Amino acid sequence: MDKIGFIGLGIMGRGMTANLLKAGHDVTIWNRTAARMVPFVENGAISAESPRQLAEQCDIILICVSDTADVEAVLHGDDGVLAGLSAGNLVIDHSTISPAATLEMAAAVNAVGAHWLDAPISGGNEGAENGTLSIMIGGDAAQVERAMPFLEVMGKSIIHVGGQGDGQKVKLVNQILVVVTQLAVSEALLYAQAGGLDLEKTLAAVSGGAAGSWMLSNRGPQMIQRDWRPGFTIDLQQKDLRLVLESADQLGVPVLGTAQVFQLFRTLQQQGLGDDGNHALVKALEQMTGIELGDAPT
Repeated sequence: MDKIGFIGLGIMGRGMTANLLKAGHDVTIWNRTAARMVPFVENGAISAESPRQLAEQCDIILICVSDTADVEAVLHGDDGVLAGLSAGNLVIDHSTISPAATLEMAAAVNAVGAHWLDAPISGGNEGAENGTLSIMIGGDAAQVERAMPFLEVMGKSIIHVGGQGDGQKVKLVNQILVVVTQLAVSEALLYAQAGGLDLEKTLAAVSGGAAGSWMLSNRGPQMIQRDWRPGFTIDLQQKDLRLVLESADQLGVPVLGTAQVFQLFRTLQQQGLGDDGNHALVKALEQMTGIELGDAPT
């Protein structure tokens, strides 16, 4: 069995690593903030001193960090993953980053005889903790098969979508759908609030029909309870939307709804709300109307 390493113990990586350990896999870990490694070491993980050392000790290296620059930092340099790779190793990037930069990094990994899969994830921290993530994968089919025993521990929907870089493109498709759906959920619940409807009964009535969605069923209840704890923060969502807008511009594709959500999130960031969950998008609409979810009807 391949030895695995995991780099990045953030909001998603923590749950993913925990599930790998629970499944009985030996996992070597590295995180920029070393203190985050402590509870995992206590549960059986092995800590590495650098990405390079982790790569030297592992056959498959999983990365889950925040942005394109973070993946580049982990990969390059004297202490980076590339410096420790051997021919035949496999790098799997679960981060959401630029498709163009992904191709450049994949080429650098391929050049040393190693392999690359871009395998971004969706499902929020709940999916990471429960092992029910959606994983969309770009790369060689044989390497997807090689990684499957580990991926199946972390995800429920695992789809090989195409070649290197295609996993990141599909993730951006996912993010367009997520945020535009969240805008619709926000508008709908605010309309229900203004109309004096019982929000819980309204959610129950519409969730099982054609209007149903993951965002409605999972974030709608949080919204009506004014629970803004993040499954995915506004700041991280904005990072992804910048990638969407950049890529869509390169492709000449209009993304009107996505651009509108980006601007609404920006107003919330300016108010210091970037750490709220992305379902706090409704706050921007509340500020326009003076109506808040949970207000007693007048």
